[in-house]
Amino acid sequence: MDALYNTHVKLLAFDFLKLTLHPMDPSSSSRKGARLSRAETLGFVVTRDLKPNKFLRFTIDDGTGCIPCILWLNQLNSPYFSRRNPSDVRLIADVAAKLASEIQLGVFARVRGRITGYRGMVQITVSDVVIERDPNSQVLHWLDCIRLARKCYDKLCKNTV
Repeated sequence: MDALYNTHVKLLAFDFLKLTLHPMDPSSSSRKGARLSRAETLGFVVTRDLKPNKFLRFTIDDGTGCIPCILWLNQLNSPYFSRRNPSDVRLIADVAAKLASEIQLGVFARVRGRITGYRGMVQITVSDVVIERDPNSQVLHWLDCIRLARKCYDKLCKNTV
């Protein structure tokens, strides 16, 4: 059963960094036996490495660890997008560029995306970023992560093993 697959699972860094990548399926990972493909995290941007028209690599620190993230910026020259409608590709590229401009060192951000691997380590391939302004959002995120892990994720994992 893949009840959590294609769901943005809220995870703290210490849980995220324990995920196991599936060697045969790079689009999924597992947590206690349950397949996961998407994650959401919240924290401060502590590193930022921009390669214009290629990618923005950054790290989110939530206080329990640091999660590597990548935001692709190569939509206009990537063969992956060559069969799509050019106006759609332009829109996707514009959104990615806007997100990249918002991700600055020290900002407090909520990041969602696919769980992927790079050089044997898990990372988030970013699909959405929201800059948080509410100082309570970090505590609420932590509480959500702990509650969901105990009451939802772990129960689903027990049923799949």
